[in-house]
Amino acid sequence: MSRRTTLVLGWTLAIVGVALFVALGLWQSRRALEKEAVLAETASTVAGRAAQPLSAASDPGRAGRIEWAAGPGVFVDVPALLLDNQQRGGRVGVRAYRVFTPVSGGPLLVDLGWLPLPPDREMPAIARPEGEVTLSGLLAPPPSAGIPMGEGIHRKDTHWLLTRVDAPAITRAIRIEGELAPRVLRLDPALPMGYDRDLEVLANTLPPEKHRGYALQWFGLALTALVIALVLTFRRPGGPSKRSIP
Repeated sequence: MSRRTTLVLGWTLAIVGVALFVALGLWQSRRALEKEAVLAETASTVAGRAAQPLSAASDPGRAGRIEWAAGPGVFVDVPALLLDNQQRGGRVGVRAYRVFTPVSGGPLLVDLGWLPLPPDREMPAIARPEGEVTLSGLLAPPPSAGIPMGEGIHRKDTHWLLTRVDAPAITRAIRIEGELAPRVLRLDPALPMGYDRDLEVLANTLPPEKHRGYALQWFGLALTALVIALVLTFRRPGGPSKRSIP
């Protein structure tokens, strides 16, 4: 293979590699900015607490927004839903949800908080508050689902076990009246019900600084690939001549 052919092939691979590494770095940088925006929006919403009605959870035009909401309603008499593989304080457990129907508006999921699981993975009992109650909390998109596989919901003893919060799949499985809202209510930690909880909307995901760290790694790989290509291009062909021994 001639040197010219080698250089063309080498630079083609280098350009593809650099482009890929730069694209991955830019994606990580965008994710950092997106998550910082979510954190800033959450902090502003929690500080202001300008309550929207709970019916706002069902508005598809606001499905990606984070808002404070409050209102009366009742918990529907259906089994609790437990989101599996949720970490808190270095421990693995489940996040408990129940279906709630506001006095005005369609049904929505209420995040009651986190519970630990014992080694035998016996699911905890999740009490259903009786009668009409008034709830308040943070309306937010459900936890990140990752790569969806299957329906993400199946029956486990007296509960429904979730691998992700997929409102349409949950609606089909539990057969409630009306479609579940695309947003869930993160219950106010000050309310005297539920379990261990907070208003952290990016739990179990990478924080912005981690994304920035990964972005620097990808940009570093892009620079490394470029430097290697330049070194190999301008290196003198062949090595130092060796004197023959008579």
